[in-house]
Amino acid sequence: MQFAEQFIDEQRITELGRHLSWSHFLALLPLKTMQAKAFYAQQAIDGRLGVRSLRELIHKKAFERCEVANAQLGDGSTVPLDTFRDPYLLDFLNMRDRYQERDLEEAILHDLEAFLLEVGNGLAFIGRQTRMPMGDRDYHLDLLFFSRPLRRLVAVELKIGESLPEYMGQMHFYLKWLNRYQRGESEAAPIGLILCTSADREQIELMELHKDNIVVAQYWTELLPKAELEERIKIILRDAKERLTRRQLLLGEDKDEG
Repeated sequence: MQFAEQFIDEQRITELGRHLSWSHFLALLPLKTMQAKAFYAQQAIDGRLGVRSLRELIHKKAFERCEVANAQLGDGSTVPLDTFRDPYLLDFLNMRDRYQERDLEEAILHDLEAFLLEVGNGLAFIGRQTRMPMGDRDYHLDLLFFSRPLRRLVAVELKIGESLPEYMGQMHFYLKWLNRYQRGESEAAPIGLILCTSADREQIELMELHKDNIVVAQYWTELLPKAELEERIKIILRDAKERLTRRQLLLGEDKDEG
């Protein structure tokens, strides 16, 4: 009865039924909104997820974390919606309290499959410490991926500490270099993801990084207990929506003045 009440579009049901089992649908039924159901259904299809992996994705609030990342993307953004999440849950890396950026990179490469599932579907790993020669200096990008759905390179930088402005400048340089020397003829412009242990979201909003194909997200190396995780994500999502609303109001005022 719940299925009949929630899934009323027969064409959509037929389409989903080609890829999802009845157990997948049972995992989707408790979700509160059709938007969330559609998100997780597409994630399961794109990632060819089993029921267990789908339930884990739901448990870790992937939809809500995607909404937080989307709140960074304002008018003029060239980063597609639902591309990234914020924060990322890297508990599977089993990192200790003290570690360096190189340790984090090594742990990700050791469990690359789990990392790709957390970051998003359709990413193919290209390389680590990608060399970028410029003049008489060499620069190195932590991780480089290619997004098959988006047809574009994805540069990832791993940082310990806050998302300071110099990190943004560094990523901006990497994207310019990739766009000039590595971008294929049929590909869209590269996008960048800066993963850091803490992020000043007001600062990120002020810098309007989405206009430069850059997204900043926190990462957590420990998975919180379910109730605490839900509460933390709820607060982060609420704050993100408030910032998005303020930004839209300010844009509306600017248009009225114009």
